[in-house]
Amino acid sequence: MTDDVPGARVLRANDGETLGALEAVRDRFMIDGVEAGGRFSILQHLFPPRALAAPFHIHQHEDEWSFVLEGQIGAMLGEEEVLAEVGDLIWKPRNQWHTFWNAGDVPARVLEIISPGGFEQAFREMHTLGDALDPEKTTDIAGRYGVQGDFERTQPIIERHKLVF
Repeated sequence: MTDDVPGARVLRANDGETLGALEAVRDRFMIDGVEAGGRFSILQHLFPPRALAAPFHIHQHEDEWSFVLEGQIGAMLGEEEVLAEVGDLIWKPRNQWHTFWNAGDVPARVLEIISPGGFEQAFREMHTLGDALDPEKTTDIAGRYGVQGDFERTQPIIERHKLVF
């Protein structure tokens, strides 16, 4: 362990900063990439019913794993649509187009592991935009993190599953 990485600790059930409005996907920041020496970050995505997490997008630098803690999560992984339930793990490797959403009518939660760390800061920046989706600002933030979105391919997913974004 290096001097700039904190030692072992317990993150309690209510610890960590949570950002976002109740009617949108909120993020609970649990371990930032800086804390983990850049190796990974961990957060929770807290979904209201039928909420889309993000537009269809692709990462250049990160792999993501979403472990379903509560509810059902739908995901588009490339051209394949899947449904994950409690205890299932969705892997979204870098350079793979994907999006995911709460596929049910009750709240859902996933534990999101991102490697390497640092991309969680994009979520923090997105939350500064507030509730109104501004595609230009969203695209700018995403681009700075090596992420490309496709709003055109997102719309049919929203319509097919009656999602809120």
